Order: sequence, then structure tokens, then C-alpha cells
Amino acid sequence: MTFAELLDSIGGMGRFQIIHVALLVIPVLMTASHNLLQNFSAAVPGHHCQIRVAANSTGDLLRVSIPMDGDWEPEKCRRFVTAQWQLLNPNATVVNGTEMETEPCTDGWTYDKSIFTNTIIMEWDLVCNLRTLGQMAQSIYMAGVLVGALLFGSLADRFGRKALLSWSYLQMAVSGTCTAFSPNFTAYCIFRFLVGMALSGIVLNCMSLVVEWVPTNVRTIAGTVVGYCATIGQIVLAGLAYALPDWRWLQFTASMPFFIFFLYSWWFAESARWLVLSGKPDQAVQVLKKVAQINRRKEEGDKLDTEVLKSNMQKEMALAQSSYTLYSLVRTPNVRRISCCISSVWFATSFAFYGLAMDLQHFGFNIYLIQVAFGSIDIPAKLGAAIGMSFIGRRFTQAASVILAGLAILVNIFVPRELKALRTSLAVLGKGCLASSFNCLYLYTGELYPTVIRQTGMGLGSTMARVGGIVAPVVRVTGEYFPYLPPIIYGTAPIISGIAAIFLPETLNVPLPDTIEEVERGLVPPIVERPMAIFHIPEYQSPWVRGNV
Repeated sequence: MTFAELLDSIGGMGRFQIIHVALLVIPVLMTASHNLLQNFSAAVPGHHCQIRVAANSTGDLLRVSIPMDGDWEPEKCRRFVTAQWQLLNPNATVVNGTEMETEPCTDGWTYDKSIFTNTIIMEWDLVCNLRTLGQMAQSIYMAGVLVGALLFGSLADRFGRKALLSWSYLQMAVSGTCTAFSPNFTAYCIFRFLVGMALSGIVLNCMSLVVEWVPTNVRTIAGTVVGYCATIGQIVLAGLAYALPDWRWLQFTASMPFFIFFLYSWWFAESARWLVLSGKPDQAVQVLKKVAQINRRKEEGDKLDTEVLKSNMQKEMALAQSSYTLYSLVRTPNVRRISCCISSVWFATSFAFYGLAMDLQHFGFNIYLIQVAFGSIDIPAKLGAAIGMSFIGRRFTQAASVILAGLAILVNIFVPRELKALRTSLAVLGKGCLASSFNCLYLYTGELYPTVIRQTGMGLGSTMARVGGIVAPVVRVTGEYFPYLPPIIYGTAPIISGIAAIFLPETLNVPLPDTIEEVERGLVPPIVERPMAIFHIPEYQSPWVRGNV
């Protein structure tokens, strides 16, 4: 009897599993909100220099105090040294504002508060010479996500999923709340870095506990529920941001629920798989008996002992003793080709995803509706990816999704800004294709690598995705100097990675390889039937990379 069959004997997808999964996926809603929070907390409203004229002056003070730019809008970073009253005379010759003496905004700025009452941009005047700091804050947050994935991943393997998940909830609650009370921009960045770390700890340990406690035949459904909760979280964010236009209240509201999640997380059961592989079979038996009792299978639970448990996990224990390093990913030709090609897809997908998802104001539409559209498109996109992977093939679906995303981004460059609906539709299409790509990647990467290095390969891909998320805001800054450069880079990267994906082997209906030698010899085992997978997680995959989304 395998460990999966042992789980079936004590209830399968019983009452414990249903409650367990439900309590685990609820926090995912709020983690998705934190991931894209800066779309609203760091939104840049319309602004211009504060007007410096006499208190008893009358007339169009903005017209005489602020020069106009090329679009006949008030300049954002300059003002006239002295009021140009002659500009109010309709018969006077209009003189270009740049020909008059101007100065920087030494007295601060006036902001349009019709949409946002307060953002970090408004509060700390992160405009003009400091305008790149908003993007830098997002890169710092993504760096925290990367560090959290690496740190909490290794700690989860040492101290267990439950303890690290509880700590991550507490860190998210405390650091998120502290972010809402940040006295300055430096403190804000530090706390956001810690929030990013906590987010990784929550997502990866949540996925580990979900897939390690549910039976194999419902693992796909459970993973799908987690994925769609993240999608719903993107939509929930739009409602929260609309109701709370002050960034401090928005940050506070998105963080406080994690105190509740921390309190009830102590009810979670530690992974029995991890307990056995960590040399704690006695604790694993106690946990399994508790699960059997909740599932009303107490008699089956009483039959368990350490010897039975070890005999059911011989293969897992043998794999855990295997010793492989990052060098194993590039040591042999076929695995090296897989590593290079799939890593480029991970990087490009994340890079373009955050390039689109974190620039909602660029489209000139209602930012709240765009956020809803960007979240809603994931639902049909992930379903379409599942159908494509199951009936057409992994390689075609993966390559097509990133290439279409790149083309949608590049085509948008040539669409006039006046056609806002078309520009937004293309952006939503591109974002949906990138969501499909992510859905493909988690399945495809796990199938490409053999069992002995699957965890290492998934870790490499996830790391490249984090790097893409860090670089994306930096590239957006170049748009201040070359407006068309960011979309060109965001669109080109997925297309190049899609071409690279064409050189990967097809894995549809091919059993998972176990050794590097099988991959190198190109052995093709007999074809077997597989059920359609919307969100699939290979059985022998490192727990800390399963949920690294």
C-alpha cells in the first residue's frame, strides 16, 4: 500500500481535508491583494507645482502660474518665477511657457484627489526628480518575495510547513500593519520587503499542506481551487481600493486579517510526509490518527504504527536521500537545454506579467475596472490552457501563450492613445495569455525534469520568475526617457522565450522520468492516458517549490 492509498484508507477527501483546504485557501485571497497593492497605494495622480501668488489675487491663477506642456496640460515639475498675468488677456499673443523664466517646485505640489485621497506618491512627493522611487519600491518588494522563497523554502524543509506557515501569517500581519504606519519612504520599503518575504512563506507552505494532505485523484482540483482563489483576490483588491482611497487604510485593511489567520493556523496538521522524511514517524502516526478520527475512520487509524508508515513511504524516503545540486541542471546536454529554455520562459512570463499588471494607469481607463478585467481574464485563460495542454500538447500551448502575449503587447505600441478601449482589450488579452503561460509552466516544468532533480529545476524556474518580477519595474523607468522602450522589451522577451520553448520535448501522455539518464537517452516510455489537468503538481516535487507562484 502506497502513502496515497494510506490517505484513502483514513478518509480520503474527508471532513478534515475539506476544512483544512478551506482554511488554507482563504488567506490566498488577501495575498493576491498584497501582490498588486502598489497599483493603488503608489498610484500617481495628476499634479502641478503649488501656486505662489498674492492671497487677494483673482482670475485663473493656474494659467498665470504654471506653464503648459505639449499636450496643453499644466507642467508637472516647473512653474513661472513670477505670475504671467498677460496670459489672461485673450487678445495677447500667446507666448510659449518655455520661453519665460521658470523654476522647480520648491514649495511642493498640488495633487488631484478626485480618485485617490492619499497615496505614497502624494504623501512623500515622489514625483519629478523622485518619480523613479515608486518603481524602486515595487522592485524591493519583489526582492523580498525572492528572498522569502529561498529562505522559507529551506526553513520549511527543516522546521516543517505548519510552523513556517504560522510564522509567515504573523510576519505578514505585523509587517503589513507597520507598513500602514510607515513614517517615511525608507521605512515603507523595509516593511514592504518583509511583506514580500511573508507572502512567499504563505503561498509555498499553503500549497505544500494542501497537496500533501489531499488524495492524488483530487490533487488537481485542490490546486485549481488555490489558483482561482488568487484570481478572485485580484478582483477583491479592486473593490477594497475603491472603498478605501487612502493608501494607509487600504494597507491596514489588507493586513489585519492575517492576525486571524495566524490564530487559527495552530489547528493545522503538520504534513505526515514531512514528519516521516524528517525522522519523526511517531509524530506522523499521531497526526494521521487525529485525521482518521476527524474523518470518522478511527478504526483504520488505530491500525497505524511507525513500521506501517515507513513501509508505505519507501520510495519517498529513497528520493529524499538522493544528492543532487544546481550543477546537475547543466551537467548533461539534454537537461542543460531544458534548463536554459524553460528558465527563459519563466523569466519572460513573470517579467511581462508584472510589466502589464503594475501599470494600470497607463491605459487612461478607470483603474478599478481595469483591475477587475485583469483579474477576471485569468478564469477563461487558465481553463483554455488546461484544454490546450490536455488535447493539443504542452509544448504548443506553452509556446503559443507567451508568443501571443508578446504580440499583444507589441501591437499596442501602434494603437493610437485615443482608442483606449482597444488598447485596454489588447493589454487584457496579453495578461490572460501570460496567466495561461504560468499555468502551463507549473505542469510542464515538473514533467520535463526527472524525479531526482525535479525540485531543483522547479526552484530554478521560480527563481528566474522572481528575477523577472524585480527587473520589470526597473525597465518601466526607462519609459521616462524613451516612451516606447518598455513595451518593446516587455513584448520581445515573451516572443523570444516562446521560440525557445519550441526546442523543448513534448510530455503529453508521457510518464514522468525518474533519472537523468532516462532524459539523456531520450527514452520514450509507453504512452499512458492522463486526465485533463488544470493545475497539476508532480508527486515527487519539493514541498517548498510547489506553491512558489
